[in-house]
Amino acid sequence: MLDKSFIENMFSLKDKVAIVTGATGALGKAVAIAYGMYGAKVIVSGRGAGKLEKLVEEIKSQGIEVSYFAADPSNEENVKELVKFTIDTYGEVNILAVCHGYNAPKPMLEQSVDEWQKIMDADLKSVYIVSQQVAKQMVQQNKGGKIIITSSARSKAGMAGYTGYCASKGACDIMAQSMACDLTAKYGINVNTINPTVFRSDLTEWMFDKESAVYQNFLKRLPIGRLGEPVDFVGLAVFLAAPASDFLTGGNYDATGGYWGC
Repeated sequence: MLDKSFIENMFSLKDKVAIVTGATGALGKAVAIAYGMYGAKVIVSGRGAGKLEKLVEEIKSQGIEVSYFAADPSNEENVKELVKFTIDTYGEVNILAVCHGYNAPKPMLEQSVDEWQKIMDADLKSVYIVSQQVAKQMVQQNKGGKIIITSSARSKAGMAGYTGYCASKGACDIMAQSMACDLTAKYGINVNTINPTVFRSDLTEWMFDKESAVYQNFLKRLPIGRLGEPVDFVGLAVFLAAPASDFLTGGNYDATGGYWGC
């Protein structure tokens, strides 16, 4: 039987504590604000303290309880410090949203092993480090938790110049599924990925010129009829962090505007 209280609060994040990495990026910022608007206390993280400080000022102006901690997600000691700061500040951590990422497109025959490895470290190794350290804290708390990882539509299909990026995101998807096998039944920690197509950001703004060949080519495979905006991303991010998704784990969730279906 459905419980009225559950239905009324199935998307609430009230009294939850969330860490958002890559928070100075377009998607990370949108997720942090959305979590705060749904009642969570938020720790925003990224590499640049200056950008984070400005972001916190902006988010606080919307009545959200938020703090920041600058950390490199591929540095295990930095991440341990991030988790400790979160516990010292808010007492626990219930949600992790991994929103950081990196790419340096280049044809395979021209990309050095070091360049390829940098992509893998930024988009895969760092995800493992952050997820592992936060999961350890969640296990210690014995309250379960939610880990939501930003992957990519490119995780399921190759692309010229993307040998590092596609490999890292494909591995990220299967890693999340494997983490779910380790963490969900035993510890109540759900692990899922969101797999977006191109979303508007400072790095992708050039792709949103509706008269350009790049934009027109994308629309051939996007039945939604447009590229993504950060606001289009937050629904899945909130859903996968909230009680509404308690039965869902080990999933790779399509945020491609229909790209995977066409």
